[in-house]
Amino acid sequence: MRIAAFPKAFLSAMVVERTMSVFDWIDQARAVLPVDGLELHTGFFWERTHEEADRVRDALQAAGFDMPMLCASPDLTHPDPDERRREFDLQVEMMHTARRIGGPGVSCRVLSGQAHPEVPVEQGLDWASQAILDLVPIARELDIVLALENHYKASTWQYPEFAQRQEVYLQLLERIPERAYFGVQYDPSNAITAGEDSADFLELVLDRVVTMQASDRFLADGTTLASLRQADGTLGYSPALQHGVIGKGLNDYPRIFRRLVDAGYDGWISIEDGVNGMDEMRESAEFLQ
Repeated sequence: MRIAAFPKAFLSAMVVERTMSVFDWIDQARAVLPVDGLELHTGFFWERTHEEADRVRDALQAAGFDMPMLCASPDLTHPDPDERRREFDLQVEMMHTARRIGGPGVSCRVLSGQAHPEVPVEQGLDWASQAILDLVPIARELDIVLALENHYKASTWQYPEFAQRQEVYLQLLERIPERAYFGVQYDPSNAITAGEDSADFLELVLDRVVTMQASDRFLADGTTLASLRQADGTLGYSPALQHGVIGKGLNDYPRIFRRLVDAGYDGWISIEDGVNGMDEMRESAEFLQ
């Protein structure tokens, strides 16, 4: 397994406020983190041009990093068909960007979309699954892998992930039979946010995991998981569910890694950490190594 890092702490600054560039992040990571690669986000590309993608690729290479994973956030469940088409087209564009920077075999995240209140579950499943099925031949042509994350909520979204709950995610996954160019991006902490045991969730998707995002969560003093549970069974991003160093929180990483090794997983693990500073991200990287 190889270790990458993703700048969770700087996501808003890089994607929403745009006060920190991807080149700033590459420089910080090179100075501090003992990792092999950097996972990037589509929002890091302030100019969506081949020239900008090439500049990012060159900066990564100069710093000694691979880009194994690109984090895209398509809203494939939007009730407006024109908007769904725009989201699909943007996903295709980002798949090409992933290939341009990361080369053959690079992973590009795909999501179901937002849980728009007016969209019934069955309708959302139909829209999301058909869109992903239509993306698979493009992934095959590009020789890249689409990775469906068990996700919570994109930084620019109004609503949480349509397929956040385990039962919806698994239904969507079952509708996509492709194994070579499509799989699961497993995020243990997002399983906790969805109200599930992260190691138990892994057992359900283990044979389809192609990438992994790693972080950890801690309960604030006086808080229990039961007290955070919402009406739909999820926990959401409560302030009482805090970020921290990987291996010291709620995720059973010894069990998780035993199962991944037993299954023959030898892919990338991307650290989603650093909310409490780069020192914690470095400590998380050292734990994973």
